Amino acid sequence: MTDSVGIKGDGYKVTQEISSRIKSELGITVSIGVSFNKIFAKLGSDYKKPDAITTMNKDEYREKAWPLPVSDLLYVGSATTKKLYSMGITTIGGLAQTDEKILIGRLGKMGSILWSFANGYDDSPVKIENTSAPVKSVGNSTTTPKDMETDEDVKIVLYILAESVAARLRENGFRCRTVEISLRDKDLYHFTKQVKLKNASNITKEIAEAGYRLYKESYRLPADEYEKQQLSPELFQKPLRSIGIRGSDLVTDYFWEQLDLFTDPGFREKQMKMDEAVDVIRRRFGFYSIQRGLMYRDRILSACDAKADHTVHPHGYFSG
Repeated sequence: MTDSVGIKGDGYKVTQEISSRIKSELGITVSIGVSFNKIFAKLGSDYKKPDAITTMNKDEYREKAWPLPVSDLLYVGSATTKKLYSMGITTIGGLAQTDEKILIGRLGKMGSILWSFANGYDDSPVKIENTSAPVKSVGNSTTTPKDMETDEDVKIVLYILAESVAARLRENGFRCRTVEISLRDKDLYHFTKQVKLKNASNITKEIAEAGYRLYKESYRLPADEYEKQQLSPELFQKPLRSIGIRGSDLVTDYFWEQLDLFTDPGFREKQMKMDEAVDVIRRRFGFYSIQRGLMYRDRILSACDAKADHTVHPHGYFSG
C-alpha cells in the first residue's frame, strides 16, 4: 500500500486496520507492504510472511530492498534473471547501481524500466479497483526449424508458445481477455487474427485452444489427404514458417467477472492449479522435466524452451 502523506501516518494506520479486520472477520492472515510507490509496496508485501506489515519508505528502501535477490523485483523472471546474473547483477541494489545505458543495451526498454523500479522512480498511480494491468500485452513468436505442413505441426508450436505466454502472465499476476495469433508462410505472406475470450485467462490450454481455433478459421494447410478429396486445390495455402501468439487486454488477478452458466469454475480452478504445479516443477528441475504428450510427436518442432530461449514481449508499462 502506498502513502503519499507519511509512511507511518494515515497509510500505515489503514494497513493495520485492514490486517486486523481480515484476521477477525475471515480468520486469515495477510502480509502488507507500505511504501511511497507501488513497486516497493509490492516488494514489502512479500518481504515478511505470513502476518506482517513492512514499510519501505524513502529513508529505508535501500537498506531493505537493495540486498534482496534481483529476481524478487517485479517483472524480473527467470530469463531476465539469467541475463542479469551473466552481467554480475545478483541483487536489486546491484541493478540500481548499474549504468542505465548498459541495461538498455542488454535488455532494451525493459532495462530502463527495471533500473527505474530498483531506484524507486516509479510514480504511476494506483488504478481504480485494481483491474488494469501495467503492461498492455504479453506475446511470443518463433520461426520454426522446418516448415509447418500439418495442423498438428501448428498445434505443437502454438502450445509451446502459449505455455510461455501463460507462464509469464501467471508470473506477473495478469490474465488476458483477448488472444491474437500471427502467421507467416514460407513466402513471407503475413497476417494476424484475434478473438475475445469468454473469461480473462492465464490458463495455457484456454489460450492455446483460442489460438488454434483462430488458425483453423483462417488457414488451411494442404497435407490432409481427406480434405484434399473434399476441397478444391485453390482453397489450400502454403506451409507456414513463423507463428506467434499474444495475450492482450490484460487485467490483474484481482479482476472480478461474472461467469456464464456454461462455465465450470471448478474445472477452471483445477486447470489453473495444474499449470501452477508445472511452473513449480520446471523452476526446480528445468523446462524439459515435464512436457505435454503432444510435444513428443515432433521432437524437432518441440525442441525449444520458448519462455527462456525466445523473446517474450511485454508492452506499455509507461504508456498512458
